[in-house]
Amino acid sequence: MAGTKKAAAKTEDGVAVKKTKRKAKYITLYSPFLMKETKHELIGEPVETENGRQQWARCNVSHHSQLINLDALQESAEKAMKEIKLAREDSKEYSPKAEYQIGDVIYHKTWDDVGIVQAKEVMSNGRASLLVHFEKNKDKRLVENFR
Repeated sequence: MAGTKKAAAKTEDGVAVKKTKRKAKYITLYSPFLMKETKHELIGEPVETENGRQQWARCNVSHHSQLINLDALQESAEKAMKEIKLAREDSKEYSPKAEYQIGDVIYHKTWDDVGIVQAKEVMSNGRASLLVHFEKNKDKRLVENFR
């Protein structure tokens, strides 16, 4: 019975190193071809330039590629998060039994954190879930209208 062996790369020490496949990384960008935001796959490795780190991104819908500045995207994302300052006084206290709308500011008593409702989804069991961006805990999923 003949067996097959997997080839492994060896280092100078003679120790076998298993090569791992890099997971694809996706981001949402504006596609000028489709004139709307779509999901893009980052291709290859980032390249350092005088303008910052740049990398190619391929649209998953139209398959067109565009060169993007990763540093500029990161700065704009951080700036957008800093602009949203949520106040405890303007918020509703979170309760799983209550209903919320996108854009509502809620306060989670257990976490002592304020967040804004970014999306509402229906789970497989038919109940609603909220995607809430909190100041301290970042993005969390919470249930609503739980009776």
